[in-house]
Amino acid sequence: MMEPVPAMYLQNVQHMLPPQPQAPPAASDACLTIVHSLMCHRQGAVHGGEDETFAKRAIESLVKKLKEKRDELDALIIAVTMSGRRPSKCVTIQRTLDGRLQVAGKKGFPHVIYARLWRWPDLHKNELKHISVCQYAFDLKCDLVCVNPYHYERVISPAPPSRLVKDEFVHDCIQVEGESGTHTVERKTGGWDSGYGCNSSLPTVEHLNKNFWDPPSILQHSSMEQRPPSPILRGQLISPEHWCSVQYFELDHKVGETFKVIAQYREVKIDGYVNPSEPNRFCLGQLSNVHRTEASEKARLHVGKGVKLTLSGEGDVWLECQSQHPVFVQSQYLDKEAKREPGDAVHKIFPGTHLKVFDLHDCYDTIKNKAQKAQSAARAQALAVSGNPEAAHAALQVVGPKAINPESGTLTRDGMAQINAAANIGVDDLRRMCILRLSFVKGWGPDYHRVNIKYTPCWIEIQLHRALQLLDHVLQWTQMYEAGQDH
Repeated sequence: MMEPVPAMYLQNVQHMLPPQPQAPPAASDACLTIVHSLMCHRQGAVHGGEDETFAKRAIESLVKKLKEKRDELDALIIAVTMSGRRPSKCVTIQRTLDGRLQVAGKKGFPHVIYARLWRWPDLHKNELKHISVCQYAFDLKCDLVCVNPYHYERVISPAPPSRLVKDEFVHDCIQVEGESGTHTVERKTGGWDSGYGCNSSLPTVEHLNKNFWDPPSILQHSSMEQRPPSPILRGQLISPEHWCSVQYFELDHKVGETFKVIAQYREVKIDGYVNPSEPNRFCLGQLSNVHRTEASEKARLHVGKGVKLTLSGEGDVWLECQSQHPVFVQSQYLDKEAKREPGDAVHKIFPGTHLKVFDLHDCYDTIKNKAQKAQSAARAQALAVSGNPEAAHAALQVVGPKAINPESGTLTRDGMAQINAAANIGVDDLRRMCILRLSFVKGWGPDYHRVNIKYTPCWIEIQLHRALQLLDHVLQWTQMYEAGQDH
């Protein structure tokens, strides 16, 4: 007869067996249980630190939003815990006005946030394409957005192997014949987003056309529509004495006096040195700050030769990164070139890169259009509040026919929201279009943990005087038009 096995041996054997997989939670379970399970399946997980905190808050936020939609919460749990091996339905949240989701002080596109958490930690926002069964994909522009990470595929555009730049930016260099010889000029040939780098050399200020009103032909190569070299409001406005002002900041503290560049100097250098030997050179190294932090002190050591800004034509601006470290630029012109929403991106400029960062004609056209749209929206808004049937007709000038209910002829809820958004465009919104912001060494924005430039250790703001002058002209014209309408 076989002797019974002692209990101590059974315990030892049990410890040697592999752990049995736990069943995934259900939508009816407690939020904490579901969050813990989903946290265990995130990719590129590192225990502790800011990334884990962000991931936990993002997952907690999503689970709470889905608690009332248990079928979708179950679909999310199945998709994540089974790594997409079983088909699952759309998992939806409400689309915000700007399309982005804010979690723990960071803003990002929701489908990208959760795809990074559970599939591709190094994912870039432009690399996702939805699968055919997804009914609420982000790019379908529905009121709901699907955040099921297995309803998207990753699409990566190959970059040239010879350059260490981001995959999102691919461009080449072309040779252009000019009066002063042959020069190398950048030309965009592919989609580009937030990284720029090409060891190209553009003509210096000596090669620029001496006629202030006529942009040099050598700088006209751009993917933007070619514009005639005619000046804006020539003869109506005298050009400002200074073409730009530069202010230097460390975190949210302005340091030193504003540096103004007179119009006769068509370029300005901003560097980290201490000896301003030229009137168009702004040396940040000479500026003292009693509140300077250690982070600012370290970042200032890497500014080096900094950047050079060159005025082209009537008011276009080109930037050259002369530092050995990248700089980060907020530019609505670069946003438009990258087919991004204005203010949506911060663009990383690599050392040695020379590119256009501001187009005066484009800025002026956009300011005029936005001011006119805001004016029309305010009128439609007032008519709608008073119940005037002319409100829908006035709204057509702002939002188009899709915002009108075809049966009742009145504004839809979405149409009214668009009207309110257009009417709320203020002077500060237009003024930001006339300003460039640039940080040295450290980036900020949706792709970085610093959500605002005021969290970067050292940065500059460049106010473009000709653009601000044209903005004042547009605002004066708008006020005169409104006064005429009142009478």
